[in-house]
Amino acid sequence: MKYRVRERLFSIGEDFWIEDEHGTKAFLVDGKVLRVRETFELKDAGGRVVAVIKHKAVSIREAMKIEDHRGEVIATVRRKLFTPFRDKFHVELRDGGELEIHGNLIDKDYRIESHGDRIAEVSRKWFRLHESYGVWIADGADAGLLLAIAVCVDHLVAEDA
Repeated sequence: MKYRVRERLFSIGEDFWIEDEHGTKAFLVDGKVLRVRETFELKDAGGRVVAVIKHKAVSIREAMKIEDHRGEVIATVRRKLFTPFRDKFHVELRDGGELEIHGNLIDKDYRIESHGDRIAEVSRKWFRLHESYGVWIADGADAGLLLAIAVCVDHLVAEDA
């Protein structure tokens, strides 16, 4: 399944939809205002919270936490140290698993892998709409989690720019 995400989506208080490849509203990104740290909720089309994304403001390595609807951290996204030739991010999952994100993060052309297998890919090339990029998600993969990870990467890369 492919989804279309609006680029530079991180205006606190701004809400917008992530659409599937057919243009159907699939997930709402709800930017929360009046919070101490940047917080975004990812809701499904029915309004149920799928993930809460929080920017960890003070840390040695910037990180974003992804929580489930109960407030339990299910993933932490951070830039990998010592990657001189390519941009890489690392995702630590609640169950102890790990995901690797590598490619051209600034140009939105990267892969998310689990144990070397591609489970998601992000690219601007799939949609002709300006300021949008596509997220392809493998069958059986957790779309909500992977879209939340793409949102985190977009935010962390935009902060560095």
